Amino acid sequence: MIHEIRLQTKKRDDMLDITAQVEKILAQENVQEGLAVVYSSHTTAGITINENADPDVQKDFLRRLDEIYPWNMSTDRHIEGNSAAHMKASTVGASQTVIIQNGKLLLGRWQGIYFCEFDGPRPRTCYVKILK
Repeated sequence: MIHEIRLQTKKRDDMLDITAQVEKILAQENVQEGLAVVYSSHTTAGITINENADPDVQKDFLRRLDEIYPWNMSTDRHIEGNSAAHMKASTVGASQTVIIQNGKLLLGRWQGIYFCEFDGPRPRTCYVKILK
């Protein structure tokens, strides 16, 4: 079964911690050992695993991506004007896979799973597949 997580991002660049939603899905599936695949089907959003203890990490993460991929580049040719969002999404990646051990996500002490928005705000959906 594929599960949907529906989200509403609030800013053009945003990081939403979806760890609790993935854990809830895992509890519903009642899987003790396996893998959780978290996937974004959007070309201007991605999924990452990063620190969830200090919110400044997310601010720094987004700021540094803006430095690498500035929003307004006179040489960009994409008519929608969101080439930076596409570049950020490709850099972050569309999915993450997490090991399930003893019925829990095998994340480090300070790790969380994040949906990364790069062309918001807008409603989004990501998908979770639990593999036994």
